[in-house]
Amino acid sequence: MTTQRDPRELGGAWTEHQRHSFRAPAPELADVIQGYWAAEWDYDTPYQQKIVPLPNVHLTVFDGGVPEVVGVASRHVIRVLEGRGRVVGAIFYPGAFRSYLGAPVASITDRIVPATEIPGLPPPPTTIGSIEDLEAWLLTAHVEPDQRGAQARDLVGLIRTEPTLGRVDTLAAATGLTVRQLQRLFAEYVGISPKWLLRRYRLHEVTERLATGTPIDWAALATDLGFADQAHLSRDFADLFGEPPTAYARRYPPPSGQ
Repeated sequence: MTTQRDPRELGGAWTEHQRHSFRAPAPELADVIQGYWAAEWDYDTPYQQKIVPLPNVHLTVFDGGVPEVVGVASRHVIRVLEGRGRVVGAIFYPGAFRSYLGAPVASITDRIVPATEIPGLPPPPTTIGSIEDLEAWLLTAHVEPDQRGAQARDLVGLIRTEPTLGRVDTLAAATGLTVRQLQRLFAEYVGISPKWLLRRYRLHEVTERLATGTPIDWAALATDLGFADQAHLSRDFADLFGEPPTAYARRYPPPSGQ
């Protein structure tokens, strides 16, 4: 039986209910913070917000409440938004949060942890209501990533920009590391496996093409991205994003002029 879709998910309609803003970090934090973001929403009835995974740890504060550290998610998650609300967040570069956590980043994968449990973060101020408040607090706790953290960040960047690196053994050969060394480095500093990350960025290409609204030859795209066939592409996409790519495409606005 087909479940009726929430019309607020479709065709970019979510933009009528949400506002997003982004800001770069201060120079003092540019080696650990990739950026800041803020979101506000207004929903008369509950809305299921789908959040797709990326290899970043986030520090978030909802409605001026208690700061929380959000570990890397291994697949999509759903957060229910209702009424009026606001959240501000900091995005850590892959490899950077290990210095704050004092433990393998994989230990918080698929978890949300109160910031008060993170050894490298001081007690938060009473209220954090803006990006500026969040940054002021993080400036008091700046910890530079170590050499291996910087190496992990570089490797994530390499995977993102080199689509020919479709396998972990290919990545190992390109970097001079063994497969086991890569696995240990990613568990310690990124929180997710190199195999997961290679798959994630291959599927990112699918969302990029979906966003254009142009017709897609799915069989050809599966071949281009290194999947055995269209069925394998669709299965992996649904596992990570929660629905097949043809269903996910309905979330985007139609191309201009249509």
